[in-house]
Amino acid sequence: MSIPVIRAETFYLPPPPRRGQPPMDWSGVAAAELVYLYAAHRMGRRLTLPSAPVPDSYFAQVNQNRWVASCVCGSAAVVSPADARYGCTECGYGWATLIFPEDVDAVEAGLLLEPRPHLRNWWHDDDPANPYRVEEEVAP
Repeated sequence: MSIPVIRAETFYLPPPPRRGQPPMDWSGVAAAELVYLYAAHRMGRRLTLPSAPVPDSYFAQVNQNRWVASCVCGSAAVVSPADARYGCTECGYGWATLIFPEDVDAVEAGLLLEPRPHLRNWWHDDDPANPYRVEEEVAP
């Protein structure tokens, strides 16, 4: 059985319930907002959700079997194609639009051909951070 590519909704899970308490239900929370709940409950950080979108967009990539987005501040978070937004929990930058591949399922299926999850990596062809990106030559 192959380990699926990790998305925010399977990575950011509520903490186990305390004795005698019901479990927390995060099922109705949008995927991009789960990291904020995780930071509050698992790390003890009080964060507010971004209030507005920002004009920037980031490329989502798969890094060691996880969909991630990286902020310009150097932070990163696990993200999901189900909710193409990214807000940074470190610098507080608002909701940036994420750019995912047109066919997420095909990318994930291709990654599953690699049996070792820690070697599953993928970058968008247009992502400047893509180490395999072919630069077009500029005529002199």
